[in-house]
Amino acid sequence: MEKGNDASLREHLDEVLQGESAHISPEAALSDFPLEEINTRPDGAPHTAWQLLEHMRIAQWDILDFSRNPNYQGMKWPDDYWPNGECTVADWHKSVKQLFDDVQAMRDLVADKSIDLFAKIPHGDGQTILREALLVADHNAYHLGQLVMLKRMFSQT
Repeated sequence: MEKGNDASLREHLDEVLQGESAHISPEAALSDFPLEEINTRPDGAPHTAWQLLEHMRIAQWDILDFSRNPNYQGMKWPDDYWPNGECTVADWHKSVKQLFDDVQAMRDLVADKSIDLFAKIPHGDGQTILREALLVADHNAYHLGQLVMLKRMFSQT
């Protein structure tokens, strides 16, 4: 890939990982979430805000671990990816911080010019860092949309 195209691709990936352009950023979606509602599951909603946030954090961490760790051990779907029970406000803040930190770690990975975004990850079966970064951005956008919907539902009650 030409040098200019590589830099442009990395910039575009960074933008989608931040949640800019067509998507809401994690910070914007989560900064003012009503903490008294994090364990509430409205009628018809499949998950609480806590379950969605923690699922995002776990899945993102798993993708990041796979992307960086040659000794990666896969998790069991869906059991290891979806939390049960409720959380405290402290748990919520810890999960939010980890989500933000891991988004930044993926952004750093994408920005590392020594990494070929198109090279197959050696311990994978065809995945690339490009694919994994897009997977994080897509997965986060989907669930952030759900969290925004919950936030709006709670503001109407």
